[in-house]
Amino acid sequence: MGCRGGALAGGAGGAKLQPGAAKEAPAAAAGWDPKKSGRVRVGEAGRAKQALAWPGRPEGLEPDPPGRSSSFFFSAVGQVEPAEGAARLLPDGARCWATPRRREARLGGCLPIGNRGTIRDAGGFNAAKDAECLWKALREMDKKTVIDILTSRLNCQRQMMAMCFREGGGKDMKEALTESLSGDLQCLMVALITPPAFFDAQLLYCAIKGPGTNEEMLIEVLASRTNWQMKEIVQAYCTNEEVSCESQQLNWPYVTCGAIYNQSLRTDISNDTSGNFRKTLIHLTNSRRSETPIVDAHLAKNDAQILYSAGEETWGTDEDRFTEILCFSSMPQLKYTFSEYQKLSGTTIEETIRRETSGQYKHLLLAIVKCAKNMPAFFAEKLRRALKGIGTDEATLNRIMVSRSEIDLSDVRSEYQRLYGHSLYSAIHSDTSGDYRTALLRICGGDD
Repeated sequence: MGCRGGALAGGAGGAKLQPGAAKEAPAAAAGWDPKKSGRVRVGEAGRAKQALAWPGRPEGLEPDPPGRSSSFFFSAVGQVEPAEGAARLLPDGARCWATPRRREARLGGCLPIGNRGTIRDAGGFNAAKDAECLWKALREMDKKTVIDILTSRLNCQRQMMAMCFREGGGKDMKEALTESLSGDLQCLMVALITPPAFFDAQLLYCAIKGPGTNEEMLIEVLASRTNWQMKEIVQAYCTNEEVSCESQQLNWPYVTCGAIYNQSLRTDISNDTSGNFRKTLIHLTNSRRSETPIVDAHLAKNDAQILYSAGEETWGTDEDRFTEILCFSSMPQLKYTFSEYQKLSGTTIEETIRRETSGQYKHLLLAIVKCAKNMPAFFAEKLRRALKGIGTDEATLNRIMVSRSEIDLSDVRSEYQRLYGHSLYSAIHSDTSGDYRTALLRICGGDD
């Protein structure tokens, strides 16, 4: 794609400004080096393991199938995973998953990443060219081009761009974005270039380590992620002192390849929560939920009876039975179990949970039920709360729009329209403004 904008805007801008403050164009490196940008390094941070030649496909790969670009997946620790049919070029010790483009095999039959998202694979993708265009756009303060590039590339493609950007421009993409942008747009663009597992790990860190505990964010992330996503998050999690928890701005240092793990996610959750709420959160981080798409009708009836006996049928509540079934059964199995429960008890599982449990434990169980019944509706409801009323909850808006953009944001849009009678696109348009609105609407993908 071509670069837009006029002459390069020079100018110094060394001082770090607060979000929302006016900025001059940032001081740039001596210039863009196309030779360096064409060779990006992969592997663990700080160790040059292997160089892949760009633009074009890496040396040694077979030609791409017609209509496909040379795409690479990045795991939580930044190692490269070649697209379907690609030869293994990684150094010894690096992980290489020879699975199809959307990793269906690793998701255990669940919704593949990228199946119902609004951001799709950019055909003819060229990491070095996009990185150079982005570098020039940031020099010129051309926010439109920055938005156009970052909202039309998959996260794995943005990671390739980030490495080319660092090699060719002499600085990290995250650093360049924070110098050139400000406020909500800055937070949104930085979120877009962050690997998904690191993004979720930082959300959890802020929820735990900020002033108090943000139980709503903890519940949202842990109740909605698949086993594979949860394993990646646990691996990526680190107690990073540079995260700005008070402002929830998520000013983390840009991480591409690896992280320093100071403390486990489970330890931090255990130290910051208690009781059945803590026990259930820990179960969710253990990634032991069945992910088979096959529903066992006999097991559903049996589980429905167990839930009824543990709650409505007895004095007091056996919370362990609720926790066990809701944390370990597959989402399709849970949906069928809840239907059987209603036939057996004459009441919905939600009504039983509200009567039999309390506090954050109740909210967590209800979130799991909502995700099992209709995951897109769960996020549509959260977006509604973020957009309605006086003011906008930009942190929630950014979090959901970014995290679901390659998974099921198209379905979230449809559920929003069905539940509230107007489109998510129109709600965002009326409640936000400027370049921030432009970027959100690009991620949203269209007006239903």
